Amino acid sequence: MVQKGSSGRVTSAAEDLSPVPVASMVESIVGCKWSVRLLQLCDEGHLRPSAFLRACPGLSAKVMNERLRKFMRFGIMQRTVFGEKPPVEVEYALTGFGRRFIGILAEVRRLQAALDQGAVSEAAGEVRKGKARRGNPAER
Repeated sequence: MVQKGSSGRVTSAAEDLSPVPVASMVESIVGCKWSVRLLQLCDEGHLRPSAFLRACPGLSAKVMNERLRKFMRFGIMQRTVFGEKPPVEVEYALTGFGRRFIGILAEVRRLQAALDQGAVSEAAGEVRKGKARRGNPAER
């Protein structure tokens, strides 16, 4: 899909393919060490590919572009192209869905922080005990 606006062309591949289940998106994104960092950078206001590369030492342009294309396909990001002929400027931004998706990642970070502080250690122990009771009829 290509939309023309006063500030540039906005492209998104989200409508080109059939919808992807959110669970598959989470698995695909969390499974790559660069995805979460790229989303975080975009959420912080880094919009240009060069800014992503500067902020992620070790990230190659090839992997970054693969991740950005995947985000567009999932409808998490949109791409805006400024200019008609090279050199063009490209910026990426989170979509409304992307902002909601960032909320999922923020919740994962909060859960990790709680685990690190020991705030959920008792609850985790209770869950483990509950699973053991249900799994072994002799213990009931």
